[in-house]
Amino acid sequence: MLELHDAPLAPLTTFRLGGPAARLITATTDAEVVAAVREADAAGTPLLLIGGGSNLVIGDKGFAGTALRIATEGFSLDGTTLELAAGEVWTDAVARTVGAGLAGIECLAGIPGSAGATPIQNVGAYGQEVSSTISEVIAYDRKTGETVTLTNAECAFSYRHSRFKGDPDRHVVLRVRFELEDANGLSAPVKYAETARTLGVEPGDRVPLADARETVLKLRAGKGMVLDPEDHDTWSAGSFFTNPILTDEAFAAFHARVRERLGADAVPPAYPAGEGHTKTSAAWLIDKSGFTKGYGTGPARISTKHTLALTNRGEASTEDLLALAREVVAGVHDAFGITLVNEPVTVGVSL
Repeated sequence: MLELHDAPLAPLTTFRLGGPAARLITATTDAEVVAAVREADAAGTPLLLIGGGSNLVIGDKGFAGTALRIATEGFSLDGTTLELAAGEVWTDAVARTVGAGLAGIECLAGIPGSAGATPIQNVGAYGQEVSSTISEVIAYDRKTGETVTLTNAECAFSYRHSRFKGDPDRHVVLRVRFELEDANGLSAPVKYAETARTLGVEPGDRVPLADARETVLKLRAGKGMVLDPEDHDTWSAGSFFTNPILTDEAFAAFHARVRERLGADAVPPAYPAGEGHTKTSAAWLIDKSGFTKGYGTGPARISTKHTLALTNRGEASTEDLLALAREVVAGVHDAFGITLVNEPVTVGVSL
């Protein structure tokens, strides 16, 4: 294991923000990951896990403990079963499965970060979520001191949530297993309307796997959601807020606020989200509250390509970013009575 002290953490995040860690360990095997976690737990040392750093907002003061960077490698295909080490680069793994002719995660192309983070957040985009293909998660259980295998059901997946996110100090993801589909080179049924429209097909149709992946990459790039060190619109955590899920009663009240603010014929985005619940669009809420693309005058601003991404224009601090996030949250609540929830994990700070 590589060990550094007073180590910068900002370069390990896509925001490029945050102060140093008192100690930074880089682990390249599962055994090293487990050993580092056990050591920190035995000593009572605060522990911060870092994968691809694409979902982290670290405070300007840094982290007064041990930061563990999980840099394990491992890509294995056995028929339609895929196993990934937690440190595998997610977007590279997606490309390899598409190249192997397997469907199920092709619309998750271009998402930054590591494979081990995908079950934690139940990563999803363009009509796919990893919960639909994950069969098992192998993790170190910090409570029992054992390595365990959790089934899909035991992961308790829901929208951008899982048991790992609900109890973040319990499990350390080591490996993730997926059950993919061999559809003779075709994608899973296209579910997302924008993707289907761009591909020129109907929702529910299948398309060549490579076409699905390339289309998603182009859509993401157009929104600044594919990492590019020269493009400050990608110095972000992607979507900063989750899409609100409202009860039928709350959605009716929200719809009334929309008509009052935008006119009697105004209709907000609405998507089924289970019995008695409707999901609406955080990006739409932000835009209609007056926070348009490129909003802001300081070093942290809304992306010029997508209202759901908050960005570091190069000289921002974490406090600059949080000030912008708080302004957006307050503005959306004042306009529509909905409180947005941040998607990235905050370390040493909060909204």
